[in-house]
Amino acid sequence: MNGGEHLLWRISTPDDLRKLKPADLVKVSAELRQYIIDVVSNNPGHLGASLGVVELTVALHYVFNTPYDKIIWDVGHQAYGHKILTGRKEKFLTNRKYKGISGFPKMSESEYDAFGTGHSSTSISAALGMAVASKRKGEKRNVVAVIGDGAMTAGLAFEGLNNAGIAKSDIIVILNDNNIAIDPNVGALKEYLLDIATSKAYNRFRDRIWNMLGKFGRIGPNARVLAKQVQAGFKSTILDRSNLFEGMNFRYFGPIDGHDILHLIQILEDLKRIPGPKLLHCLTVKGKGFKKAEENQTAYHAPGRFDKNTGIIIRSSAKDSLVTYQEIFGRTILELAKNNDKIAGITPAMTTGSSLCIMMKEIPDRVYDVGIAEQHAVTFSAGLATQGMIPYCNIYSSFIQRAYDQVIHDVALQKLKVIFCIDRGGLVGSDGATHHGFFDLAFMRSIPNIIVSAPMDGPELRNLLYTAQLEKITGPFSIRYPRGNCMISDWQKPFFEIETGTARLISSGRDIAVLSIGHPGNFVVEAGRILAEEGISVTHYDMRFLAPLDTRALHTVFREFGKIITVEDGILKGGFGSAVIEFMSDNGYKAEVKRLGIPDYFVEQGTQQELIRECGFDPESIAQTIREMVMKRVPEHKLKA
Repeated sequence: MNGGEHLLWRISTPDDLRKLKPADLVKVSAELRQYIIDVVSNNPGHLGASLGVVELTVALHYVFNTPYDKIIWDVGHQAYGHKILTGRKEKFLTNRKYKGISGFPKMSESEYDAFGTGHSSTSISAALGMAVASKRKGEKRNVVAVIGDGAMTAGLAFEGLNNAGIAKSDIIVILNDNNIAIDPNVGALKEYLLDIATSKAYNRFRDRIWNMLGKFGRIGPNARVLAKQVQAGFKSTILDRSNLFEGMNFRYFGPIDGHDILHLIQILEDLKRIPGPKLLHCLTVKGKGFKKAEENQTAYHAPGRFDKNTGIIIRSSAKDSLVTYQEIFGRTILELAKNNDKIAGITPAMTTGSSLCIMMKEIPDRVYDVGIAEQHAVTFSAGLATQGMIPYCNIYSSFIQRAYDQVIHDVALQKLKVIFCIDRGGLVGSDGATHHGFFDLAFMRSIPNIIVSAPMDGPELRNLLYTAQLEKITGPFSIRYPRGNCMISDWQKPFFEIETGTARLISSGRDIAVLSIGHPGNFVVEAGRILAEEGISVTHYDMRFLAPLDTRALHTVFREFGKIITVEDGILKGGFGSAVIEFMSDNGYKAEVKRLGIPDYFVEQGTQQELIRECGFDPESIAQTIREMVMKRVPEHKLKA
């Protein structure tokens, strides 16, 4: 799509949008939707969610005076249309790329991004804070929280609703109800919203009341009170339950068609005039306007590259013999569960991403998708463990941060056997700072009673999963692994136990020792190959366990080497390298230790390879660090060989 006759290309900011007539907004919406499809088809990102809120996005920026009025997108992958309309149309071509714009709202990126929302369910709390602050300062400011893609299921959303209901601040919560996060929504709230959306009696009644008494701001105060009382009574009677949101002191409106932009504008204009907390229930279709995305909403949540005309997802032409860590997890837990009926799988709305869908397909009664509710996932797992079940609680590294209190108090303190499968450990790539999982090694190692491990490859992941469920393991066990391919194709071998707290010697050398944990051990192996051609030999240990550490291996290393490198894909502060230095200090050793890992800043988006290189633990960076440390001890003719 290019400029000229296209209305979208006349819009640089929402001020330009507001100069158009309401009738023009249908065309703007169509062009915006097509531009998202055009760009995301070649530059992969989150597709379905942003397509589903195109009309809502246009209507919000048309009605509200952004950026003075605040719009918070929750979760943030709904915000592509918002970014395009707020001065980033050309920059959208760099979305999620290295040094490009973020795939999520980011306050430092634009004044229109009212709040950073890479994780879900934060919008209502943040909106309430903004509204309270504005009122205190005497400002007349509209604050809108757009919450969807399953984000309403998290506890924080209800905490925000609960507080906002008594604060009586002027906030608008827009529930973007598309009945799906990445996988279909689950739980009682989903059923409740479905009751409202599908109740023909209630919706007929609602329409009659609106038509008879007029809509919101265009009716007198007495009629408005009457309409509210009558409608509330019939909501309870017809739906056979009281309205959840009005029970929390929110004025509830809807459900309405979230793709009818002209109606949306009328409703939003009316809501601006009504004081207090309000909730507008919009029904939308994830992937709206792109047939394949509507038909397969899970696959087209973030489909990768696809043909924008046919919708067919473009796979790599080269046959990849490697499998992902996620697939190994999914296939292994199914195999274990078939042999051990105590095993259950738990995930907070990530059945497909984690590959628990493999087990769910064959043993559905032993897989529990608890919705976007990480804290609940952990404590629910703890409850299962008290009754002798063996829960494998699979949570992405960046998401388990939200359940840290539950990991400590509900699991570790009580020494319950919950197996934490921490997916997406390390640098995840183009999702960027909000989704990188590089804190878990540091924060898990600080908790007593937990075994903390990280496999270097697929077979180790498989055998750690096997080891964790053995009867001799009586407490919590953490296994973290990265997003993407493992380095060994022949991974499906007979199980064997890995003794906890034992390292694996990968190579023996004379010049330096390298200690690695997790997948980066493969980068050390590659660096060793490079250096072998230069006459530098490396002793390399795959430590496998951060808690407990293999102290026997560490004593050997510190007795034999004065120069040591640690490599990890976690934050350096308090991580694996720090644990090694603590061991050195506690045992009176003296050595030059260089730690490689993730520095003390939030790493932005890019490919995993780009970000690993930036952080300095890719194979060449490891090799260069080794060269620099051993240079004085290696004959020059060997370096030039």
